[in-house]
Amino acid sequence: MTRGTLYDGTRLARLHPSQVRDRRFSTVGFGRRGHDPREVRRFLHRVALELATLHHDVARLSEENARIKRALRDWQSAWSERRQA
Repeated sequence: MTRGTLYDGTRLARLHPSQVRDRRFSTVGFGRRGHDPREVRRFLHRVALELATLHHDVARLSEENARIKRALRDWQSAWSERRQA
């Protein structure tokens, strides 16, 4: 599954925190009280997808950051050894 894509291939725009904070669900009619369960589930699925993507991105960037730091330390050590020789 690619970033921001549902199972059926539908592309979603990035979810902004204000969209979650300000989200309002329609109420269910016909004498019942509450929100439309399908609408809530759809929205929660979208939030979960966005969170999973963000967690994946954070993990990938943390690994890349560690790799770059190691490379910089290696380069500094090699440069220091050359200057001392």
